[in-house]
Amino acid sequence: MPAELIVYKKVVDELGNIMEIKAWQLPEITSDKQHGIKYSMVYIVNYERVIGYDNAEGKGDHRHYGKTEKHYEFKGIDQLLEDFYNDIEQYKRGVKL
Repeated sequence: MPAELIVYKKVVDELGNIMEIKAWQLPEITSDKQHGIKYSMVYIVNYERVIGYDNAEGKGDHRHYGKTEKHYEFKGIDQLLEDFYNDIEQYKRGVKL
């Protein structure tokens, strides 16, 4: 059974900034995806990733602020989305993440 896409959203705002969200329900739990969700979320400004959340193979859950990468504690897809949207709003307000 293949992974099932459960969330996909791509938005380009009036300035050309891109927000893209992808999440899949995995057919089985793996050692680096113990919650059974694979995800990739990115906010791009001027062709550069300024915020990103993902759990790439072998890296586990983490987020990117510019070139900085930090561990992220996954607490469910709803919290993940809320955290990602909040980071985008803070970035837009000029808050250093």
